[in-house]
Amino acid sequence: ADESSGYESESAGGERAGVAAAGGTRGRQRRARTAFTSEQVCRLEKTFQRQKYLGATERRKLAAALQLSEIQIKTWFQNRRMKLKRQI
Repeated sequence: ADESSGYESESAGGERAGVAAAGGTRGRQRRARTAFTSEQVCRLEKTFQRQKYLGATERRKLAAALQLSEIQIKTWFQNRRMKLKRQI
């Protein structure tokens, strides 16, 4: 029930800080947050329970299976490890 994608670190506060650091009007457009499907989150969580770190091969296979980029998989695992660290 208390399941999430692990993307709590991407909050609106970071967006405001980015605008302030860029001088208010200039700056790169922030990439939209990925909306993971429940099936994707379930598969990511199951994989995370088995292994906390993925190698390049495992990451490539999982990205292909879930139709996500390798960077999205890598970021999800980084955020999920940080979430676990906060919980502990």
